[in-house]
Amino acid sequence: MRTSRAWWPLAGLIAGAVGLAVSYAAAALLHVRDSPVVAVAEGVIAITPGPVAKWAIDTFDTADKKVLVVGLLLVVALLFAWFGRLAHRQWWAAVTGYVALAGIAVVAVLAKPTPSLIDLAPIVVGLLCWLVALALLAEWLRRWELVEDIPGPTDDALPTRRSFFAIAGAMAAVTVVGGLAGRIAGNARRKAEQSRRLLRIEGVTAPAVPDGVTVDVEGLSPWQTPNDDFYLIDTAIIKPTIAPVDWEIRIHGKVERELRLTYADLVRREITEDWITLNCVSNEVGGDLIGNAWWSGVRLAAILAEAKPLPGADAVLQTSEDGWTCGTPLAALMDERNAMLAVAMNGEPLPIEHGFPVRTIVPGLYGYVSACKWVVDMEVTSFDDFTAYWTDKGWSAQGPVKIASKIEVPGDGADVPAGELVCAGVAWFQHTGISGVEVQVDGGSWQPASLASTPNADTWVQWRAVLDLTPGEHQLRVRAVDEQGRTQTGAIADVVPDGATGWQTIDVTASA
Repeated sequence: MRTSRAWWPLAGLIAGAVGLAVSYAAAALLHVRDSPVVAVAEGVIAITPGPVAKWAIDTFDTADKKVLVVGLLLVVALLFAWFGRLAHRQWWAAVTGYVALAGIAVVAVLAKPTPSLIDLAPIVVGLLCWLVALALLAEWLRRWELVEDIPGPTDDALPTRRSFFAIAGAMAAVTVVGGLAGRIAGNARRKAEQSRRLLRIEGVTAPAVPDGVTVDVEGLSPWQTPNDDFYLIDTAIIKPTIAPVDWEIRIHGKVERELRLTYADLVRREITEDWITLNCVSNEVGGDLIGNAWWSGVRLAAILAEAKPLPGADAVLQTSEDGWTCGTPLAALMDERNAMLAVAMNGEPLPIEHGFPVRTIVPGLYGYVSACKWVVDMEVTSFDDFTAYWTDKGWSAQGPVKIASKIEVPGDGADVPAGELVCAGVAWFQHTGISGVEVQVDGGSWQPASLASTPNADTWVQWRAVLDLTPGEHQLRVRAVDEQGRTQTGAIADVVPDGATGWQTIDVTASA
């Protein structure tokens, strides 16, 4: 049996776990979206340099935030164990450590756009639990230590050992119960899901895929991307859950008339619907951070016209409920394109992950400057007067999409029969449109592909080409031509600062 001294790190770890679990339960009971761990994790995301953020997305894809939380918990666990060791001889040092961790959480919460005193309550509760739990465990460890130092039979320490482990077991149970209580009490998502399922929005229609938009090649992505398959990129550890009755947007700043619209106010307006393709600025050449959906909402041009932007305004700073921001050109929100406050996706109320109850959709712009999920604030302003989330990390202030194309069939590295090969994929250039796609084999002449139809210039287009391959290894390359006759550049550029460029190139082996 280990001596009492060996169990001090465990005491620190258990005390820390109790505090985290109880703070999580308190956050759920008080309907605070950000528990201390979530607040700190989102704070880490906010201060992460752009190149590091890009590396995390490239490396871990959509699991990047889960990896961050797990890593954060491992670091905190090591600190808790260390605090336990410190408490053996320097109680004040352990207390200082717990207070410092709580202080970091306080800073993270106060960095949110609209913090309140209630948001700090889970941190205070967690800190008190840390201190009380460690004090109780330390008391029994010290009694055990005193008994060990008394000469006599070794089993004299048995009662104190049992008491320590009984207290530790009880605290472990409190940790489990606290976690479960937090799960049960944290019903904001369930309420939002229930309100979403019951929601019926007049004017929202089910999508009907237009005739002629597919080239009917097996292995090609569906022209309409299902909600569950649509790519997800955001910075929220816990997705905001807002019931429509609680949603409101404020439009203010350099305007003659400030507007506040509730959800009911918004959906009473005329609903506009359209097929629109969205793609992320982090999409590499040939990447899959792109999707096409039937979006329903209210045109922003009409709403902003009511607010009457003042001369000199050229941007709108959008803010999400979780504090994320983006700067959108005012002109793109007020011209003829179908920029909207979207309320539905593919004929259904927006999924929570995609911004329920309201998000912004702006054709022709990358999402980092336009597609604000859970949008609650729009400040009409000027680009010279602010920076937004991703522009602080090295991305450009304005992000118009770039012409792009990719090969989906065959896949890179595929073995294919020699002779006639059907090659197919998609191309896009929202708000301008695609007039042609060309495919090249082994650096030879560019061969035109046949295009499917499109309902507008804001969606991707499927293409198909028939190639003749001799036995052996081959390299296939694709490029697109826009409606103004401009050819997609072959110059290779990274996604930073305003989107990747270059021709996608794949390798195939043709067998006789």
